[in-house]
Formats: sequence, C-alpha cells, structure tokens
Amino acid sequence: MVPGTHTVRRTAQQASGWRVDADVCVVGAGIAGTSAALEAAGLGRRVALIDSLPMLGGQAVHSIIGTFVGLFSNGPNRHQLTHGIADAILRDLGEQGAVHYNDGPMTTTVYYDEVALQRWIVEKVREADITVLVGAILREAHTEGSRVTELELATRFGDVRVRATGFVDASGDAALAWMAGLPCREPDAPIYGTQIVVLENVHPEHEPDREEFQALLRERAQQYGLVRTAGLVFVFPSRGTGVVNMTHVETPLEPVAASRVALEGRAQADRAVELLRAEFPECFGDATIRSYGLPGIRQTRWIEGRHHLTADELRAAVRFPDAVARCSWPIELHDREEGYLWEPFPDDHVHTVPLASMTPAGADNVVAAGRCIDGDAAALSSVRVMGPCIAMGAGAAHALDLAGVGSVHEIDHRALRERCRENLERVD
Repeated sequence: MVPGTHTVRRTAQQASGWRVDADVCVVGAGIAGTSAALEAAGLGRRVALIDSLPMLGGQAVHSIIGTFVGLFSNGPNRHQLTHGIADAILRDLGEQGAVHYNDGPMTTTVYYDEVALQRWIVEKVREADITVLVGAILREAHTEGSRVTELELATRFGDVRVRATGFVDASGDAALAWMAGLPCREPDAPIYGTQIVVLENVHPEHEPDREEFQALLRERAQQYGLVRTAGLVFVFPSRGTGVVNMTHVETPLEPVAASRVALEGRAQADRAVELLRAEFPECFGDATIRSYGLPGIRQTRWIEGRHHLTADELRAAVRFPDAVARCSWPIELHDREEGYLWEPFPDDHVHTVPLASMTPAGADNVVAAGRCIDGDAAALSSVRVMGPCIAMGAGAAHALDLAGVGSVHEIDHRALRERCRENLERVD
C-alpha cells in the first residue's frame, strides 16, 4: 500500500524555534567535550552536548587522529597520567581488539580504531541520557553581566535556544567565548593542521624502520609534491591498517579559505600515499585508502584566560594549585610548512594545566577545555593532545559543579584538586 501525504506549513513554534534547558551545556563533542559531558552527567546534572558535525566524536573520530598521546609519562618507569573515561575507553576497546599499545623509546602511545571509538562515545552518551544536538551551528551567545545565559543555534530543522547554568567551551576554536564577545587569542603565523587518511591492506611485518622512513621523507618528499618532509604512519599490526600523518595544511578561520585548503589537503594525502606505495612496496604496495578524515586542526583561536600558560612553565614542571590535568607530551609545534618543533621532556617529567588557563576572566560560568585554553603557542602544542584534553574536560565539569550558580573563579581549589586527584596524583 502506498502511503498517503498531507500538506503542511511551518507552525509558529517551528518559526520561533525550540528550547532546551540544562544545568551544563557543552559546546563541542570531541574527546574533551565528551569527557566533560559524561563527567557532568555522572554528577547528576542535566547535560546538553552540542556539535556542529552531524555525529559525535569530534576530531578524535572525524579527523581520524588515530592515536591517544599524552596518556602516559616518559621514561622506563612510565605510568598512565589520565584516567576517567580514558580507563573505560582503553578497557572496552581493548576487549574488541580495537587498541594497540606502542611502547616507544620515550613514552607509550595508543593506536585506536576510529569506528570503535565513535560507537563507544555514542553509546556512553546515550546511556547517560544526555541531550544531544548535532549539526548545530552556534549563531549567538547571550550574556547577562558576567554570565552566559543562552545560546542560539541553527540546525537544518530550525533554530534552537539552549539555556544553562554553566557552559563548557570545548569547541576547539573558542567558538562560545568568541560569540559571547570575550577576548580571544590567535597565532601571529599559521599553525599547520594535517589531512589524515587510513590505509587498508598494509603489511605490518614489513613496516620500515622509523629512522629509515624519516631519512627517505627528507630526501624525496618534494619529488612527490609534498610540502612536509617529516611525517609518520601509525601501523596497527593486528588489523593491517595504517594512519597516514604526512601532510601540512593551513587551517584558516575564514569559510572560503577553509573549504579550499580542505580540498588541497586531500590532494596532498594522495601524493603521500603515492610515495608510500612506490618507496616502501613491501609494506604499502597493496594498500588502499579506506577513508579520508576531515582536516585535522591543531591550533586556531583560543581564549584569553586568567592565566597564560607558558612553555617555560611546562619546562619547569610547575604544579599549579588549581591544576586539573597533567601531561608529559613534548612541545610539538607545527609552525613551519616543512616540519615542526619537537622538544621532548626528560624521564618522569610531568607538567600541569591550571583551571585559571581554562577560565575567561570576564565570564563566571564558562570553562574552556581542550585546545582552546589559554597559553602560548608552544605550551598549547603540548597540552592540546588527547590525554590532557580528557582530564581538562572532567576538570571543567567539576569546576562548574563546585561553582553552582556562583563563579568558577571563586571555587575551593582544594576541593577541585580532590575531585581531580586521579588525574593529578595516581601512579600505577
């Protein structure tokens, strides 16, 4: 039987949009935003989780980062630095064979299957009964005094207004802070992102030596039309896949330019795969591209917080009294087209991220998490990675919970440290 039809017109409610009320509104559903949303829900708060992409996961899934870095300390006595949802991800994906631990000479990185990670995020958010708005573009942030009160969002189904007591800006580009009229920082020169692709039919038993690989890239990258002469392929042995991270693309905050470089990035990635097949045929000769990620963005715009985190503070391993996260990952500043600054820290070195770098001075109920916290470009290049981003998300949820209807600038730092203790002190 053919279904019938009926004529409709837009109603007054649809014209005026929909409304969502929450205790905590998280803007950005990447790894930092997911951590914040799940932590806030675990505290019994009504949570709204918003993302401009059509599905949850942010760059961790859609740009196919492929590796958890910054989860472990450096040296022979390394241990896990970030817990919370990191523990559950490693456990649950490990049971599926969807993670691989790479114990390098400096630290341990964890390769993951992005499809498995996305399913984990979606299911955990669904189980937590979090209100989700995907494909939602932030158009306006309304304020009253020093508080953000409501966000206006555009979706393909109509406009949505979200009111909340507290807000987490995990957008990556400080979109909430920017729209609320708060001061932000941008780098003076481009910090390059990466177009990543995932290869199938890789032969891990023939993976080239890393030094040999880097030497060949330096010698022949330009021959294949690549601008970046230092890159990596993260080979997942049990799955015969590889995450190719060999490109550099600008990541402008201007729509036409951003769209143009997204296309250029894929062309660069194709040339990188051409090099791999030709120069390392035993490992990559049969490889095919399974998927192209969205352009991977490292640093674009970030908040101006109450504290400007510096690379010197990282080098000095400062333990801030309001710390919520710790990290040992090197300074990894992609500020040059052909390569990047790589400054590792010594064995057992740990630096921290303070709440003051996550809180804009002009807002009492906004906490940033992830790559849009305040710091100099070099400092951010270390703490913007997956491990500390998870910890920052959890810390943001606890800061807002402690603040309630008050100010995040006036919470008890001892109480915050106690709540974040596993991500600051646990060693096992």
